[in-house]
Amino acid sequence: MSKLDEAQLNQAAEILTNTLNIGYPTFKDAMEEIEELLVPENTLLAAVAGDEVIGWGGILAPGYDGNVFGLHPLAVREDRQGKGIGRTIVEALEEEAKRQGGLTIWLGADDESEEGETSLADADLYDDLPSKLAEFNPGTHQAGFYLKMGYKIIGVLPDANGRGRPDIFFGKRL
Repeated sequence: MSKLDEAQLNQAAEILTNTLNIGYPTFKDAMEEIEELLVPENTLLAAVAGDEVIGWGGILAPGYDGNVFGLHPLAVREDRQGKGIGRTIVEALEEEAKRQGGLTIWLGADDESEEGETSLADADLYDDLPSKLAEFNPGTHQAGFYLKMGYKIIGVLPDANGRGRPDIFFGKRL
């Protein structure tokens, strides 16, 4: 993404605001996130069709002596979702993490909407969490995409986004 021009970076910010609007409600918020992420330690990739950015994602600088990479963010233009763009971006980021010596990749997927999207929303996650994880249903949440990509739930932070709104952590061995 460091090679994108200003118009394309603006497109990337619009995608972030349109698809992850709870975390990035304004264009300014999205641009600030992009600016913070555009450092040499991170790897950001954009999917471009013609001159238009249609999706993008990144892996953050590795931790744990280079063994673990964080996937953040992943955003695909709404009219291009379901066409393999997100999968292609994630696979390319996983390959880059492997190339850099990574053994694990992880991400957090907040279930933060008011209505809750997963079966973990509005559940008492302090009561028998193992059974709730065994019966996990992603509903309309992006968790379903990550499960299809081979990610596993590796943790849950109850009430991270308010009562009944957990952050769900996914991981994958590279």
